[in-house]
Amino acid sequence: MFLNPKKALDYLKFIIDNKIMEIAYTFWEADDGWFVGYLNSYPDHLTQGHNLEELEIMLSDIYQIRQEEEKRLSQKRKNGILHIKVPA
Repeated sequence: MFLNPKKALDYLKFIIDNKIMEIAYTFWEADDGWFVGYLNSYPDHLTQGHNLEELEIMLSDIYQIRQEEEKRLSQKRKNGILHIKVPA
């Protein structure tokens, strides 16, 4: 990606200093011209935007909301084991 090692280091410093992370997403342009996409981590949460920039803003919002939900729910979640009788 970078040919210049100093630029690569500057980029990494910017990412670290600004607490920026890279999150993969999938998108496409729909027949009506809207950009539709989802975060690969949350494929059930589709969103759309008039353009790619607006779609990325919407995807960022989904990420923030999901992170807040995870924090809230992680304190309430419990695990269980389900026993199911298998027919003979």
